[in-house]
Amino acid sequence: MKSDIHPKWYPTAVVSCQCGNTFTVGASKPEIKTDICAKCHPFFTGEMKFVDALGRVERFQNKQKVGAAMANAVADKKKKKKDHEEAARNAPKSLKEMLMGLK
Repeated sequence: MKSDIHPKWYPTAVVSCQCGNTFTVGASKPEIKTDICAKCHPFFTGEMKFVDALGRVERFQNKQKVGAAMANAVADKKKKKKDHEEAARNAPKSLKEMLMGLK
């Protein structure tokens, strides 16, 4: 192994969670702070709650709203185009078009 390329190892690094739980592990940092641990994670506790530290759920819900609005806008645009094409088909023909159709 090469010397001086590996990080310093802390065999008793303290991990502290926001819920107040602390435990020790081996790590390359002397102290680690986490947002969630096994004591407060919804999977292990059986609670129904959103674990959203960075606003991901809100961002996803906003994207869903924008997507629904865009879907409505596209549907309206398609309907207008279809109505316009149907109106063009049903419009009275010009004299030139009527004479060209006789041949």
